[in-house]
Amino acid sequence: MSRPPNTPWLTPYLTVASGRAALDFYSRAFGFTAHNVLDENGVPTHAEMHYQGSLVVMFAPEGAWGSTARTPRSLGVEASQTFYVYCEDVDAMFARATAAGAISVMPPADQFWGDRYCMVEDPDGYRWGFGKHLAQSDTP
Repeated sequence: MSRPPNTPWLTPYLTVASGRAALDFYSRAFGFTAHNVLDENGVPTHAEMHYQGSLVVMFAPEGAWGSTARTPRSLGVEASQTFYVYCEDVDAMFARATAAGAISVMPPADQFWGDRYCMVEDPDGYRWGFGKHLAQSDTP
């Protein structure tokens, strides 16, 4: 088998400032659950986060295993990508995320492509979009 069971073909692997802070934030802000957290001397050096039972992101802190990768926030740049996650209630997700410290980039609104959508920025500078597909009318 070319990948572990129940693992998507593509999973973002992020660099975060603090593994412990990222675990806490993603849990509180987005409702992600931690799996396969590897600790070295009490410091999380790798973690997998699941949403709705699926692996959605993995991460390691800056400097882990000698890496020179840095977060967008550490580099002082805007992240060039947005992670698009479908959810049941965009407005509730936006409220939960901003209450947990995410920065509002785009408040919830119905979009031309047929989704209700919002975007927030996490403490490390990554952008997360949350969408829910709006029901299409059968009326022409």
